[in-house]
Parts: sequence; structure tokens; C-alpha cells
Amino acid sequence: MLKALLAAFEKWEKPLAEALWTDLHKSYEEAYITELSIVKAEIKNHLSHLKNWASPKLKATPIKMFPSVSRIVSEPLGNTLIIAPWNYPVQLLLNPLVGAISSGCTAILKPSPYVPHVSLVMNQMIADSFPPEYIGVVQGNRTVNQALLEHRFDLIFFTGSPSLGRMVMAAAAHHLTPVVLELGGKSPCIVDKDADIAVAAKRIAWGKTLNAGQTCIAPDYLLIHESVKDAFVRAFAKAVRQLHGEDISQSAHYVRMVNDRAFARVGDYLAEGTILYGGRTDASDRFIEPTLLDMNLCLADMKDGDRTAGKAVLREEIFGPVLPVITFSEHKQMVEYITGGEKPLALYYFGPKCRGWETIRHTSSGGACINDTIMHIANENIPFGGVGNSGMGHYHGRESFIAFSHRRSVVCTPTWLDLPFRYMPYKLFALVKKII
Repeated sequence: MLKALLAAFEKWEKPLAEALWTDLHKSYEEAYITELSIVKAEIKNHLSHLKNWASPKLKATPIKMFPSVSRIVSEPLGNTLIIAPWNYPVQLLLNPLVGAISSGCTAILKPSPYVPHVSLVMNQMIADSFPPEYIGVVQGNRTVNQALLEHRFDLIFFTGSPSLGRMVMAAAAHHLTPVVLELGGKSPCIVDKDADIAVAAKRIAWGKTLNAGQTCIAPDYLLIHESVKDAFVRAFAKAVRQLHGEDISQSAHYVRMVNDRAFARVGDYLAEGTILYGGRTDASDRFIEPTLLDMNLCLADMKDGDRTAGKAVLREEIFGPVLPVITFSEHKQMVEYITGGEKPLALYYFGPKCRGWETIRHTSSGGACINDTIMHIANENIPFGGVGNSGMGHYHGRESFIAFSHRRSVVCTPTWLDLPFRYMPYKLFALVKKII
């Protein structure tokens, strides 16, 4: 079945890429790098390792249980529901499906209605490749989600916002259904005084303009040492021009906001600070230029409990190409600001590696990069997932197989020897007590 999915992916690659362009203005190159290639790599990783992952695992058995033998047997959880968002509609629907297939589960797929062309192609691809009783696709809006969540599943895999994640978890609680929640939050991006500013600016510009910032692990806000702020602004502007040309609105690789509602929401953030770079918008094209937004806020001057300064852009996950800028003067100020909020899905640090590890040790996030952004999601050999408000559970590679599996403990005891010590009336108890 994994091979059938890979073959389907090869067959439907062009229609999927065309649909991504139609719905999101996502170029083939970006679609391949951020969606198609990731799913292909995931399938191939499972094909290479599934036999090992699925085989029973012999585990050590203590002497008190002699002559028993202990194993862990993996079995499918059962019928699963996978609900995907619109921002990476191929990757975030099919990557979990790979885990469902490899573990032996059946699946109902619920793509997002905000990318109708992608969802239609996905429907056609699945119907062309698998029987509906094995993998089915259900289309519709949030009312359809609610109807699906009324049914009993053996696992619900949801990717979306924390607010919707709470609704999914509440619905799952009625049936004691386990959930994997891949949510989001405000992922901080830190630029320290000793950072390589040119490299930091280029990698942050790439991470923030990728999918026009409509990425759950995009840098959400910038914490920058006050001594390098001006240099970073210049370097960021240069980096954007290198990535997308002198006029980013003409770039073939710059995605548009998914709909008018998203455009209006993100556009409203521009009035909440001072524009250091960017700021152009075009409602007719749902275009928002990558924007550095100075919040005129230094952590050294921040009062206790005053995290947002009344600004929505500092409270809400931005999910767009606007990057608020906050300065700090000491490392501990930045750490205290991050730990004072919800645990983010990602954390990015630019500066000396030793201080990056120090930052990671004193904070918590779903994943992290030192001197990079986004790239931790590209490695199928390490788990991806959130923590706290940014989600629960992990997937990718072996973690996907485990997420959709029940790891069943089995003790096998032979009959050729039946030691009497465990039976009433517990003779030789003093000796047994020493053994156990």
C-alpha cells in the first residue's frame, strides 16, 4: 500500500502542483521542496525500515519471571481520522497518512475547504488509488468536521490552530479517543549580538517568506539584540531582494494569502507598529509584502506581566509575512520573555552555538534550530511535534509508525517449568523477597 501511494504520488504530481499554484500561488519549485519531496521522502523512509519497525521486539525479562520471555508487538490502532489545514495541504494530509498505512490502519482524510483545487485533486488521487473502505476522503467545511468528530475513531490526527485543537480534543474525550495534535503558536526567532547578521537575515527572510509566512513553524516574532538591530534591517532587505528580486510582487516564488479574510487579518497588523521594511499590500491580489514591524519595545524596559503592550500582533499567531521586532540587551531578558508565554512549536536562535544550547536548555518548544529556521521539519529521521499549547504527540519516520500503532506487551511463559514461589501460601517468602 505504501508503494501504491508512492506510485499515485508520481502519477498525480503535476495536477497537485498545478492546484497548489491555483489556490496559493505556490510555484512548482516551492511546492516540490516544501510538500511533494517531503512526502516522497517519508514514504521511502517507511519502505526502507518498516520491516524492522513492525517486527516484534524482544525485551529483557527480570530473573524473578524466569523462564518467561517478554516481547513488544506492534498492532494497528484501527480506524483513524486525519484532518489537515490549508497552508501545506498536500504534505500535512499525506505525511500522517503514510504513518496510518505503515501501521496497518484505515483512514478517513479531511482536507481543507480553503484550497478547493488541491482538495479536489487529492480526492481524485485517493479514489483512483485505494478502495474507499480502506482510505476515504470527506470534503466540507467546519460543520463537516463537527459531524465527523461525533463518530468514534481509534485515533484522531489533527493539524491546525490551538483553538480548533481544543475542540478536537474535547470531541475525542467523549469516546476516549487518543489524539495527535499538531498546532502552532508564536515561535520566537532570536538574533544575538554575536550572530552572523548576513546569514541570519537570509535564513530568516527565507523562513518568513516561505509560503508567505503561512507556516506553523515560521518565525513569528524577532527578538534581536539592540546593538545589531539596524544592521539586521539592512541585511534583511538585501536578503529579500536576493531571494525574490527587486519587486517581490512580481516573484514567481512568493505565495499569496489564502483568502480575503486572511489578507485583512494580517494586513491589520501593519498599523500596530512602525514599518522598518516592506509594508506594501494589494487586496485585489491578496499580496502582502514581507514586513519588519518595529514594536518600539525593549525587553529591558518591559514591566512585569506586560508581554503584548496591547498589540494583537504580539498576542496572536501571525501566519503571514509580518515579523514584529523587539529588542533586548541581556540574554536572560529574552529567555524570560519566551518562558513567560505559551510553549511554541519552534524556536530559532542565531548566534554562538554554545549560547544557542544555553537558550534551548532554559526554554521549551516543540522543535528548535540553532543558526537556521524551518529545517528541522525536513529531516524524516527526527520527530516533529509540539509541546503544551503547541500540540501533543510526534510524527515523521518511526514516530509516525508509533503514533498510529498500539505497542502491545506480551509475556510468554513456557509450561515445562512452574516455579512455586509466586503461589499462595507463599512458601520461602523471605527468599522471594530478596529476589524481587
